[in-house]
Amino acid sequence: MTVYLSSAYLAPVEYYTKLLAYDQIYIEQHDHYTKQTYRNRCTIAAPDGELALSIPTVKPDTPKCPMRDIRISDHGNWRHLHWNAIESAYNHTPFFEYYKDDFRPFYEKKYEFLADFNEELCHLVCSLIDIQPTLKRTSEYKTRITSDEADFRERIHPKKDFRTEDPDFFPQPYYQVFQERLGFLPNLSIIDLLFNMGPESLLVLQQSTSKLS
Repeated sequence: MTVYLSSAYLAPVEYYTKLLAYDQIYIEQHDHYTKQTYRNRCTIAAPDGELALSIPTVKPDTPKCPMRDIRISDHGNWRHLHWNAIESAYNHTPFFEYYKDDFRPFYEKKYEFLADFNEELCHLVCSLIDIQPTLKRTSEYKTRITSDEADFRERIHPKKDFRTEDPDFFPQPYYQVFQERLGFLPNLSIIDLLFNMGPESLLVLQQSTSKLS
């Protein structure tokens, strides 16, 4: 089975269940870039609730710019702000100390293209969770999806409800550091799962998709 996904910045848990459940994964490079999506934002659990972190991008010359050509902007010292937000949200989690040195370099080095940044972060997360998905970039934008393919390019989206978009995904509750105050927050960025659960993240992902049963 093949799945099509958009590029995503520290994608939500739902996205990583797809990396686990499908044999072939194509990351879309030729879609028109739109803001307010997981392409350049992730959602973490801050002490006061959900917090969206967005990477600023360079405004393209044309209205319809493919994702592969989107450049990261240096505007607003975002790397420093994102890392500070991640650190203050997760420095009391069981595994932040264990993993932070893997993530920090991404907020010190400058990447030109958003797709490259997202891809390298995704590879890191997969290695830490211990999954080995076959990830490929698309060579063209495919409009016809066959019956043995799944298209989640626009369905895994911060403005859409996974309960209606994705019947195969049912987020398994896991320990979260602010849970007593906020309750369990489902489908946050994969780093929320990783910093809270460490090596058990894989088990939580397996239990969160019906595709493996």
